[in-house]
Amino acid sequence: MSVLTRDEAQARAQFLDVHRYTVELDLTTGDETFDSRTAIRFTARSDGDTFVELKPAELRSVTLDGQPLDPESLSEDRVPLKNLTAGEHELRVDAVMRYSRTGEGMHRFTDPSDGETYVYTQMFMDDVQRIFAAFDQPDLKAVFEVSVKAPEGWTVLANGVTEHRGDGLWQAAPTPPVSTYLVAVAGGPWHSVRTEHRGLPFGIHCRRSLAPYLDTDADEILDVTRACFDRYHEKFEEPYPFDSYDQAFVPEFNAGAMENPGLVTFRDEFIYRSAVTDTERQTRAMVIAHEMAHMWFGDLVTLKWWDDIWLNESFAEYMGYQTTAEATRFTDPWTEFGVTRKSWGYDADQRPTTHPVAPENVDDTASALLNFDGISYAKGASALRQLAAWLGEKDFLAGINTHFKRHKFGNATLADFIDSLASATDRDVPAWADDWLRTTGVDTLTPVIATADGTCALTVERAGSRPHRLSAGLYDHDVADQGRLVLRERVGLDVPQTAPQPIGKRPALVLLNDGDITYAKVRFDATSFETLRTGLSGLPDPLTRAVVWNALRDAVRDGELPPAAYLETARAHLPHETDLAVTQGVLAFAAGQLAEQYLAPGDRPAALATLTSLCRDLLRRTEDGDHPGLRLIAVRHLIAVAAHPEPIASWLADGTVPGGPELDPELRWRILARLAVLGATDEDAIAAELARDPSATGQEGAARCRAALPDPAAKRAAWEAMFTGDDLSNYLFTATAQGFWQPEQADLVREYVPRFYQDAVALAARRGPAIAVAAGRWCFPAHAVDADNLGLGETCLREADLTPALRRTLADRLDDLSRALRVRGEAGDTAEEGAE
Repeated sequence: MSVLTRDEAQARAQFLDVHRYTVELDLTTGDETFDSRTAIRFTARSDGDTFVELKPAELRSVTLDGQPLDPESLSEDRVPLKNLTAGEHELRVDAVMRYSRTGEGMHRFTDPSDGETYVYTQMFMDDVQRIFAAFDQPDLKAVFEVSVKAPEGWTVLANGVTEHRGDGLWQAAPTPPVSTYLVAVAGGPWHSVRTEHRGLPFGIHCRRSLAPYLDTDADEILDVTRACFDRYHEKFEEPYPFDSYDQAFVPEFNAGAMENPGLVTFRDEFIYRSAVTDTERQTRAMVIAHEMAHMWFGDLVTLKWWDDIWLNESFAEYMGYQTTAEATRFTDPWTEFGVTRKSWGYDADQRPTTHPVAPENVDDTASALLNFDGISYAKGASALRQLAAWLGEKDFLAGINTHFKRHKFGNATLADFIDSLASATDRDVPAWADDWLRTTGVDTLTPVIATADGTCALTVERAGSRPHRLSAGLYDHDVADQGRLVLRERVGLDVPQTAPQPIGKRPALVLLNDGDITYAKVRFDATSFETLRTGLSGLPDPLTRAVVWNALRDAVRDGELPPAAYLETARAHLPHETDLAVTQGVLAFAAGQLAEQYLAPGDRPAALATLTSLCRDLLRRTEDGDHPGLRLIAVRHLIAVAAHPEPIASWLADGTVPGGPELDPELRWRILARLAVLGATDEDAIAAELARDPSATGQEGAARCRAALPDPAAKRAAWEAMFTGDDLSNYLFTATAQGFWQPEQADLVREYVPRFYQDAVALAARRGPAIAVAAGRWCFPAHAVDADNLGLGETCLREADLTPALRRTLADRLDDLSRALRVRGEAGDTAEEGAE
């Protein structure tokens, strides 16, 4: 299989103008394959040779200007087009294509709840070739006219409005010029809720078995959609550029969502079958806002080459959170960003595989695919948030609107973007871009407070090179309640400073980056740290508390704060927390990385006991029913850290947690999975639960439970399902992997640690990037925090023939393992990258 290089793409873009694709898909030919016929009209600017990409099961025919080409000329997914003359041409391709089970290309899914089948496309980044022939690069935009023959009873969705013309034939309206990776089709017996807004048809769609759940949330989803649509039209001068706006919630989707113009696809976990917290609803709203932002930044104006993918994702990430805050009932999404997304960016940016937000060495599509990480999303969005603060919102949006006007329906580069922003301000935007977008790593900011004559001055020491605009929060103890801290003042600072900042009398707490406007790790002076030990929960603002918790998390990861001290702080303050995102983030870190990796195995039982007591405090505090989200978080984590089966087994038997909530399918599967880990359930109970909930989610729950059973035969069956057979879909593969490794079962699975490195290499080569990433993320033996595991992994990185996706994921996991060893005080060199 070949990959497209940047040099090849540049040469082809100079050689060709692509005008129009006519694509005919026949989805009625069987369960394994579908028919694909494509006509491409294009112009060659001069005489010469080029190629078109295609990954067929069978290539039936190829004709160029009516003359047949040899189908046997197909090599490494390319059909050569030789001796083209300057002028217009038409290429026709007739092929048989394979359905996918990995979420790449044309994914096919049969719902176990009712036997109905659904298909949808995911053509990013170069998977259009799995569906139809194309000149597959983002800067060869064209008009797409798509028709689909589908089984009776299906509805077909596409980028434009679709019309059913009888006999299962659906015709989509031609698109404006778009990139190949943005073409989309979704077919099946969808349940749909349709409306109109500002003269455009809007629709939301899901599979029939989820219809009651979509109907319950339809008003909320559509309200968010309309509010974001209106807010973007207040921000952007260019109107929405497509003829409709459909949102399809599809099964077994690898990403959160995909910004196909006019047909956004979402993972259908966003259609909630069970109780969720308001933060989870906020996340859904943010993803809706994120994908809608792409309609302008990504779809109307598209990157020229994949080195600028950050422009798409960082912009949509920033706009998604900002617009959610401005236009919906979810007014504080930046707290969740700080707790969840920003830590993702900080972690990625401290690994050997880090890269600039705007990398310069993306030589091919395989390399580009590796950059969809916390840097392109979270760090990039943080950089844009810092840029908006530095420029001011008015100038920032003026530059954005200039960018849209200059490049609509075309392609643009980072240089174009910077030039558009610079046109709206006197500030040196190129210099800012060099400092923020072309560098790697996380700066660390530390307050130094000098006292003279009863007054203090603040100096910020910076380990790093970026300029920062931030606020320093000055907090005093509340004279009426020493457990509370009150904000005296937020002092605006530019770092590096030209002189120390006077701050008056000594505050009880100095918090750098209060408001979380910049991207940096922050530390505390000794007085401030002592204040936080007793007063963290007394801080008045959840975003402020999120900044503090992130700083404590960073200190643990950097070996500056013992894990036990973090647990003690959580035990003291989290029972008083009111913010859902903060509560969830702290518990997830404490029960996950900290208890499973940073603490030695002998210390894990005490950590779980501490977390159990903490969660029980939260349960007691929420007995009045006023905080259902906090109670749900506490219940979930009580299940996860249960060291003894009896309490949660009684919940399962009773169908409820004492005092609520009643157990819905999600909680029942959580309990059963933990009972499996503890050896307190068996195959009969798993099968009975699956009979009770035979849905796709139930199938995943059963796979997770079976893999978690502390039985050699169960482990062997799970391993063979993941690594020997190729029948597992992407979601069933991940569920099985999630159940397999358990810290409580280290001795039982010890023999599989070395096997992982051999079997994952073969699996990745056989099943492709999506499964390779899933294997590296979920099948990696992260619980085995020891030098032997690290050595096996480093040998694999050096000596094995790894696919790029597995190499990058494995390098990241090994660096996490090395960090865990250092936190424990054991040897652990940083894992080599070897990611290219």
